[in-house]
Amino acid sequence: MLLSIALIMLLGMFMGQICKKIHLPSLMGMLITGIVLGPYVLNLIDSSILNISAELRKIALIIILTRAGLSLKIDDLKKVGRPAILMCFVPACFEILGMILLAPKLLGVSVLDAAIMGAVVGAVSPAVIVPKMIKIMEEGYGTNKSIPQLILAGASVDDVFVIVMFTAFTGMASGEGISAKTFIDIPISIVLGVLVGLVVGVLLTFLFKKIHIRDTAKVIIILCVSFILVAVADSVSNFVHFEPLISIMVIGITLQSKRKVVANRLSSKFNKLWVGAEVMLFVLVGATVDIKYAVSAGLMVVVLIFGVLLFRMIGVFVCLLKTKLTVKERLFCMIAYSPKATVQAAIGGVPLAMGLGCGNIVLTVAVVAILITAPLGAFLIDLTYKKFLQKKISENKEIQQ
Repeated sequence: MLLSIALIMLLGMFMGQICKKIHLPSLMGMLITGIVLGPYVLNLIDSSILNISAELRKIALIIILTRAGLSLKIDDLKKVGRPAILMCFVPACFEILGMILLAPKLLGVSVLDAAIMGAVVGAVSPAVIVPKMIKIMEEGYGTNKSIPQLILAGASVDDVFVIVMFTAFTGMASGEGISAKTFIDIPISIVLGVLVGLVVGVLLTFLFKKIHIRDTAKVIIILCVSFILVAVADSVSNFVHFEPLISIMVIGITLQSKRKVVANRLSSKFNKLWVGAEVMLFVLVGATVDIKYAVSAGLMVVVLIFGVLLFRMIGVFVCLLKTKLTVKERLFCMIAYSPKATVQAAIGGVPLAMGLGCGNIVLTVAVVAILITAPLGAFLIDLTYKKFLQKKISENKEIQQ
């Protein structure tokens, strides 16, 4: 196991730096490292690590979502308003619709199989988007109109909606049918996630105010509380649904609103943690990719991915109607809302494991979606944000970059 961890970290960082040098996103190097080290190529990652890969990826997500929450301000979220709510589900609905319209014609699958495929591909990747938006916020681009905050808020909830849709469609395919409760669970899980995060955030704020604790210890406490929330959410899922990843982000937002100075210090600590967590996350995502599926996919799958991305971008455009965003700012939002990785790696193989007839093709499409959209989306975000967004110089002065 130790050798595998060393290979993951050293080669992942090395390949990430090489990609940076040639002006490509570092996550591309990490994904490639995972593919090469993974069980489908060289098989150099210990099986004990692969067995807990999902948990390790979730830890990395917890770190970056906490970091995001600590960077978000309540006032900024209030300014975002209606578009942020629409971004939570409208783009995903458009992408699923696009898959239902295009996949039967391009791949010859049924409408239900296409719906399952759309639900797998329809989720954006917080692991790609969140660190990019945090970086953009720190540099002051788009913050005058809360554009990074808008994308952060939408991407954090988008996955909840898509996973519930995926559960509904796979239930239909396996003969379990579908019920109204499945869709009622979506708002319930979101609202409960916010409430749980708010309560825990207030309690942690009180604790940090009353008791002197080193910042490093505070980070450990927040991480442990986050792990407990994830475990509790899993254990009570048969009775009540709440989304722990939303709770974790709300904890950070609550700390930022009530203890700003402390939140800024903790944000710096989590940023350092992300250096290692990012490598582990994307190398392990790459390790889930069976390159044979990608190679055997054919041109039609690639065409399909770009086709449904166009539907997603139209969905983002609809969300931004009647806002004050310029054409360039809307285009940036459309680009920034396209990367996919973590959810596709997590659920892409589920239909195959369930024995569904569409299992192989769904997994193939999920793999190709990761390989195309994760590096391409990250690259286009880096390429465009300084050109398409305004940089905030002061409260009253802005320049167009």
